[in-house]
Amino acid sequence: MTVSDPTLYRCRPGPLHALLLAGTVPLFLGAMISDIAYYNSYQIQWSNFAAWLIAGGLVFCGLALLFALANLISARHKTGRPTLYFLLLLVTWVLGLVNAFEHAKDAWAVMPSGLVLSVIVTVLAVVTAWLGLSNLRSGGEA
Repeated sequence: MTVSDPTLYRCRPGPLHALLLAGTVPLFLGAMISDIAYYNSYQIQWSNFAAWLIAGGLVFCGLALLFALANLISARHKTGRPTLYFLLLLVTWVLGLVNAFEHAKDAWAVMPSGLVLSVIVTVLAVVTAWLGLSNLRSGGEA
């Protein structure tokens, strides 16, 4: 007879999910660095770089969000880390979308709110990726 522990959920994301989740961090980080460069130099191309990097980060984050939703639906317990991970990823995507709308303005109108949003989204992406890629479980032994 096989004994299974119902308090455990999927320990790690699948390879494609992990790739998409890990891909959000450098894209949002690159957007933040581009915003910092634009803030210091006012070269408009840095704002364009940030807008494209944010768009790429939103694609990766959105696809990872779909995988997280599937994992949340298939999880046995609806509370704990799968729910927290999904909600953090959703907040990251929504704030990233707001950041993309902010960067759609004229380059001179992007600062300083675009830089602040980029910092917040980057921090959220790092925390979400750490939570999603860590080997943490919702119960039982680690």
